[in-house]
Formats: sequence, structure tokens, C-alpha cells
Amino acid sequence: MADYMLVVQLDVPEEHDAEFNRLYDGEHVPNLMSVPGVSNGQRYVLERAGDDMLRYMATYDLEAPDIPESEEWQKKATTEGWLGVRQHISARRRGVFRKT
Repeated sequence: MADYMLVVQLDVPEEHDAEFNRLYDGEHVPNLMSVPGVSNGQRYVLERAGDDMLRYMATYDLEAPDIPESEEWQKKATTEGWLGVRQHISARRRGVFRKT
């Protein structure tokens, strides 16, 4: 069972939604799920607005807090397709949380 969770919130202009979602679901999440120590990945879209919430959120269950800084993670997170769509991300928040 993972004791850590990476939470990422993103926003992207509506004109890039289709490409963003296609690459996130079809490439980015599956790539990151193949990194050793990542046991789960989920995506969410904001249903009701809250203070300073961004439209998209992804969570990844991690066995260790430093996995997102690993060479393997970086390799899987920087594919040509994802780098192409990442340039359109207008806001991003990211943090690793520890289970209490």
C-alpha cells in the first residue's frame, strides 16, 4: 500500500482540451503508471468550483516521496507528445502528500 500521493492540478485553454485529454489519458498516465513504485493513477475534472481550484487533477499513489524526481519518472513524463501539449498548460500546481 502506498504511503504517498502526488497530486497535480492543471488548467488548459478550452481550444486545447481535446489534444490535452487524449495525450493525458492515452500516453501520460499509462507512462507514469509504468514507473516502479507507482501503484495507481487517476484523473479528475472539476465538478464544482472552489477557491483557487484548477480544472483538472491527477493523483498518483507512490511508494516513496522522491519517485517524481527519479530519472525513470522524468524519462516517462517528457515524451515528445506530452511536451507538445504541455506548452499549452496555463496553470499548474503539484505536491507530494504523506498519508497520516
